[in-house]
Amino acid sequence: MKNIISTELAPKAIGPYSQAVEANGMLFISGQIPINPATSKIVEGDIKEQTEQVMKNIAAILEAAGYTFQDVVKSTCLLSDMNNFAAMNEVYGKYYNTDAPARAAYGVVKLPLGVLVEIETIAVKAK
Repeated sequence: MKNIISTELAPKAIGPYSQAVEANGMLFISGQIPINPATSKIVEGDIKEQTEQVMKNIAAILEAAGYTFQDVVKSTCLLSDMNNFAAMNEVYGKYYNTDAPARAAYGVVKLPLGVLVEIETIAVKAK
């Protein structure tokens, strides 16, 4: 059975998808982009500022579902420019300073709404 996760503390979905879905002790968080949920606008600024907002959005969804960053087992990072990888990684690393999850990072041609970064996340409840 699946459980749809939604919180006002993260951006509303901008298409036919859920913020996150929980099934069998696993949480699948849709790709988060740097939208400030309070304003529904893209965060202005560089890759560090945008990555910080993405991680705040992920934190809000994890919390709404009863998970933490310690429960994250896999992330996929999409970047509009791989030259931004080191700066994105610096911010990302603040959230995973021990026992980091598995991760893939890709450079893509374009991301929704012209943002610089999108990150999707999978977490698993520790038994």
